[in-house]
Amino acid sequence: MITAAKAAQRLDSRGNPTVQVDVETSKGICPGKSAVSGRSFRQGASTGKHEAVELRDSITGVYGVETAVSNLKDIDRCMREIDGTPNKSRLGANAILGVSMACARAGAAEAGIPLYEFIRKEAGISGTYVLPVPFMNVLNGGVHSGNMMAFQEFMIAPVGATSFAEAMRMGAEVYHRLKQVVAEKYGPAATGIGDEGGFAPPISMPEQAFDLLETAVAQCGYTNKVKYAIDPASSEFIGEKEYNLGLKQDKPNLVSPAELSDLYRRLIGQYPIVLLEDPFAEDDWDSWCEFNKTCQIELVGDDLLVTNVARVKEAHEKKACNAMLLKVNQIGTVTEAIEAANLAFSFGWSVFVSHRSGETTDDFIADLTIGLGTGHLKSGAPCRGERVAKYNRLMDIEAELRAAGKPCVYAGNEFRFPSSYQLRYLDPPKQQPTMQPAQ
Repeated sequence: MITAAKAAQRLDSRGNPTVQVDVETSKGICPGKSAVSGRSFRQGASTGKHEAVELRDSITGVYGVETAVSNLKDIDRCMREIDGTPNKSRLGANAILGVSMACARAGAAEAGIPLYEFIRKEAGISGTYVLPVPFMNVLNGGVHSGNMMAFQEFMIAPVGATSFAEAMRMGAEVYHRLKQVVAEKYGPAATGIGDEGGFAPPISMPEQAFDLLETAVAQCGYTNKVKYAIDPASSEFIGEKEYNLGLKQDKPNLVSPAELSDLYRRLIGQYPIVLLEDPFAEDDWDSWCEFNKTCQIELVGDDLLVTNVARVKEAHEKKACNAMLLKVNQIGTVTEAIEAANLAFSFGWSVFVSHRSGETTDDFIADLTIGLGTGHLKSGAPCRGERVAKYNRLMDIEAELRAAGKPCVYAGNEFRFPSSYQLRYLDPPKQQPTMQPAQ
């Protein structure tokens, strides 16, 4: 039983204020501390306009989220009903989510089980535990960096590893080698990092980014073992009808949706890209639907879906994508995030768990990824404490599962469709995917 809760204002990775919540249970402990990932305003970082609303103090120049913190007196009642708005703008999604996450931790502590086990029970999941493939954002662009690249994220995915721990080693090796490659080509000053820990060299075209990755991966001996992913975050560079690839350059570089689609197809044909996130703007439904007709890789909706059940249903009906990005603070509660994930799985989609560009050291999404068995997540580069905290937690979970003798697999090349969900939602395949056991 929850006996008390308290909130405090703390900082995220950008130095912006966010909400931290402590929940005390009848056992007299406070196991439910959770810090909500930060979200900046539209001009600061990539944020979907359909997301739940973070509540900040309204007085110009006032630093803080004290208004949201004060609303936590309402925790003994049903927060969503009290809020009464479609985007949680009354109490603030940051206040509501802080309580939701803390209560999940408190529930796990009361039951004497790990948080990921508590989430599995809440989601109705059982069977083999799936260790996810970490998609690491090692080259930053867009609004996450100061270079001229319009595309926001270039990720590496060590699908050829045999365990999560090995995947982290491979990713870290490529990351450090990439730093050398960047320094050799552009000079040491080009190894500065962006919001999510990736390097931000003076590049402007996606081919330049992938050529850097190809060189680093090959030098590490991981060709064919490390795949790539892109998050262009295209809502940030759409105009009236065209997309501006010269968003941060002196001259605009306008392309039509069809031309942008051709660029993506060309990149997918040239490089081992296995995932494409937000290739089109959040309300450019026609482009999404047309591209998805022939898309052979994972096509992830982030700003398009904002972890919202209504938008997931709409995207399914329109056949706009085949995967959902899961960000708990887009929707505002853990239960709604689980509901959205289960709905996406029921459509035969993949679910890709994500951090935010403004982050805290809270590692909740690591347990969420294991609890839902999503098979992959992104938490930035293997750099910066707020990014590495999630990866370290996943290595801890893998070690715990192995020590306890519980069945667990590293998703590897099967990251899109871990076997537990194929068995749960899809027609039983003739042959189950081969996944390698965690070492």
